[in-house]
Amino acid sequence: MTLPMFVIRADMGTDIKSVEPLPDTVGSQYMLPKTISTHALKAMRVGENEQLQLCDGHGLRILASVIDDSNGVVRIDDVMREVQPHIKLGLVQALAKGGRDEQAIEMATEIGVDHVIPWQSQRSIVQWKGNKATKALSKWDDVLISATQQSRRSFVPTLHPMMTTKQLGRWMVDTIHDGDIILVLHQDATVTWSEFEQKIQTVEEGHTIWVVVGPEGGITDDEIELFKNGGAYSCVIGSNILRAASAGPVALTLLSRYLGRYA
Repeated sequence: MTLPMFVIRADMGTDIKSVEPLPDTVGSQYMLPKTISTHALKAMRVGENEQLQLCDGHGLRILASVIDDSNGVVRIDDVMREVQPHIKLGLVQALAKGGRDEQAIEMATEIGVDHVIPWQSQRSIVQWKGNKATKALSKWDDVLISATQQSRRSFVPTLHPMMTTKQLGRWMVDTIHDGDIILVLHQDATVTWSEFEQKIQTVEEGHTIWVVVGPEGGITDDEIELFKNGGAYSCVIGSNILRAASAGPVALTLLSRYLGRYA
């Protein structure tokens, strides 16, 4: 049975008290943050002398044993540091109604996405404005952490600030200039997936392949033109039209296979 894993980050603390960083010394003891302790020891009923995994979201993975379940104290049994893939994967996900955008980033995290950008597209029905934007971004962060724990990953995807279409267009120009590749999924594109795979053979280590997914109503012609003028590729995966929640994960799965992430 795969042991449960919990992400512990410094920003889980309050303004008054931050969370203690995870120790990297075998044999040392660590008191779990209250939220993690409650989840692991109360809800999941992990008891004394039972093991669990902890990670900092940046590659540090720890195997620990519960030695005091009443106070949430664990002993560090093993310490591992994992490295990120040489070529990263990013998802630019348009805001979508019905929680489909959150479904998309959850599945993308389980697949192995490394970066996530929320996109306020022209046809997005959902609007992030004012305090709502801060709360919504925080909710997306919670989704990424939960999916990281569920999939037993050591890295939490980096969540970037929301961008409008104009901001995204400017970002694309700079990002492509720096060596990244950007793919815009569009049902009317003429470039097929196999043709796009030939184009990404030139991507170098240390760079990112980005997948851009529109909302339920699709990406407008003006947006496609803006993105293509900025150097992005427009591609269609197949003859079937995918929903906003599934298009990104499907593309990321194909890319993961192509890059050798899946044995």
